[in-house]
Amino acid sequence: MRKNVILIVMVVIVFYSCKNEGANKSVKEIDKQEVNYLSFGENIKAENSISSAEMSEKYKNLKEGDTLNIKFSAPIKEVCKKKGCWMKLDLGNGEETYVNFKDYGFFMPMNADGKEVIVNGKAFVKIATVDELQHLAKDAGTSEEEIAKIKNPKYTLAFEADGVLMKE
Repeated sequence: MRKNVILIVMVVIVFYSCKNEGANKSVKEIDKQEVNYLSFGENIKAENSISSAEMSEKYKNLKEGDTLNIKFSAPIKEVCKKKGCWMKLDLGNGEETYVNFKDYGFFMPMNADGKEVIVNGKAFVKIATVDELQHLAKDAGTSEEEIAKIKNPKYTLAFEADGVLMKE
């Protein structure tokens, strides 16, 4: 009888120690998945950001003059090649949003194309004038010939970021 009790106690101890070892292992795996970010502008947190697809849906409900305070993640499609003073983010389905930085208070690295970012700030829609579109094209390094072809204003999904996190 005493041997059975000792055997049962040992089995229970082994069972619980294996269970705890597994729990510790999953915590370590989560720690390894932690993402490091470079921060630009105001200090923001990665938590509570929505996806680029969700942001695309939010833009569909905005009218010119509306503003939406929001945080979302998306890949950088293009960064200004002169000084990093704007970027375009890919929202999927052929849509993009043009992002500038609050009060030109910070800039992005000019080689950040393709990086994943989280932006915090104000989303809005606007009609970009021909002058604005030509200026952006010039900043992007577009040829004079292509710039001269810009003749019409364009409905634009826009964003003013006060803070940006970029995955390292």
